[in-house]
Amino acid sequence: MKGIVFTEFLDLVEDKFGLEMVDKIITQSELESEGIYTSVGTYKFSEMLQLLQNLSANTGVSIDDLLLVYAEHFFSVLEDSYPGLLSTYKDPIEMLASIENHIHVEVRKIYPDAELPTFLVESKTENSLVMIYKSSRAMHHFGLGLMNKTFEHFNSKATITLEKIKEDGTEVKFIITKI
Repeated sequence: MKGIVFTEFLDLVEDKFGLEMVDKIITQSELESEGIYTSVGTYKFSEMLQLLQNLSANTGVSIDDLLLVYAEHFFSVLEDSYPGLLSTYKDPIEMLASIENHIHVEVRKIYPDAELPTFLVESKTENSLVMIYKSSRAMHHFGLGLMNKTFEHFNSKATITLEKIKEDGTEVKFIITKI
């Protein structure tokens, strides 16, 4: 997992819960990196999972809810870092439908070893999109948060329903309807 995901996560934890919480969750976790991350480094997903689990245990906020908030924070990082990518699109449905064939292609140019989830478009109309998310990491709520912020970015609204295809969350159907 790319280091930027870790550095931004710890920035968010500090902003929302304080520096003491950052230190606490790092100390409570058994991290090969010892909690020292660079945005361009690559780290094991198990480290992110431990940090999330410890943050959830210390705050009482579910991992899914933490991932949702984190994704909303991370979208602003994408807006600031890659404004040209977002300006390519005029509509949130169009942008979300292009995750696999355009956005992830661009991400791989910057981070060739990035391990990204797969988003398969099952159906698409002007106002709706059904996508299948597949990832061994089961971070579908991170995807949901990014989708929510995508609609907000375009000053638009949608209902997004998430249906687990596999109970462990490694395969999820997103049903998106623009309002």
